[in-house]
Formats: sequence, structure tokens, C-alpha cells
Amino acid sequence: MLPVEPLVLLAFIPAAVALNLTPGADMMFCLGQGLKSGRRAAMAANFGIAVGGMVHTLLAALGLGALVTAHPAAFEVIRWLGVGYLLWLAFGALRASPFAAEVRVSPSSAGRAFWQGLAVNLLNPKVILFILAFLPQFVDPSGAILPQFLTLGLVFSFGGLMVNGAVGFFAGSIGQRLARSAGFARWLSWISATIFGALALRLALMPRN
Repeated sequence: MLPVEPLVLLAFIPAAVALNLTPGADMMFCLGQGLKSGRRAAMAANFGIAVGGMVHTLLAALGLGALVTAHPAAFEVIRWLGVGYLLWLAFGALRASPFAAEVRVSPSSAGRAFWQGLAVNLLNPKVILFILAFLPQFVDPSGAILPQFLTLGLVFSFGGLMVNGAVGFFAGSIGQRLARSAGFARWLSWISATIFGALALRLALMPRN
């Protein structure tokens, strides 16, 4: 039996895919690796990023599980911190283009690209904050939290593998043109802001247990 209810997974998967489609540091790093080091390095960096995401998920799950077990009110605190963080992401997406920052990477071997991707993800404190803001919306606090977190984290990481892998794979052609398109960047900014804002509203309206 799955740790997460099938209906919850059906709701989670499109949300996870939508979030993976919004540009961020991980996607830009895969894009840069693809442009400068080729498809193999881009895919290696992509796998490193996915492993980093699972490490963040495990840390978040262990911490959240301990807090909820000892102090049930902690779930409410985390929920409202998540609302604030998601709103901050929405306003940030409107203030600046997601493609505003230039990605600088040196030509890398596949092994080096993997470790670079892992480091880019693990050294980004926003990742674990985002996981704590997003995943608890789909976690039943009355059930086993760790298996639920890990299941959702695997689904989310798999979506990231597909999206970031596609970006890195095609970076040499269409990816480069899209990254330089101001109109496309503005469109993605509004899409990102809408997704983050909707998630903040959903988290705020989530019934108390």
C-alpha cells in the first residue's frame, strides 16, 4: 500500500510538474552545463541536483516528523511560515526575470558536473525552505510522515529530472534562444508568481487537524 493516498498523488503530480517547469537555479545550471559542456555533463548535473533534492527531503521529513510528534502545534507554525515564504517567492518572481542572472559554468566532465549539481542544490538554503512550504500540503500529519515525505520527494525529484534533463539536452538549440527572449522570460515570471501565490492560498486555507 502506498504511503500517500492515490487521490493525493493525483493532485500532487500536476502541481509538482508545474513547479518543476518554473525556472530556478537548478534549471539554469543544467542549461549552462548543456550550453558549455554538452548533453552528457548536463544530464550528470541533473542527476546531482535530483540527489540533492532527496537529501533535502529526507532532512525536512526527519525534522518535521520529530516536531509534529513532540509538538503538534509546530505543524501550524511551519504552515504559516510556508505561506509567507511562498508569497515572498511570488513577489520576487514579479520583481525580476527568472533569466536575469547569468549562469557561469566551466566545461566539465560528467563526474565533475554531477558533484557540481549536487553542491548547487545542497548549498541553496531556499530548497529546504521550499520543500517545507510545498510538501506538507500533501502530507497527512496523522499518518507516518517520513514515508509520505519520501514518496512525494521521489515524485518531485523525478519531475525535476525530466524537466531539467530536457532543458540541458536541448540547450544547444532552442534553450539558448528561449533564455535570451525577454518576452518569454516575462511570461515565465507571471506563471511562476501565479503558481506560488496559488500554493500560498491553498496552504493558508488548509483545514486544521
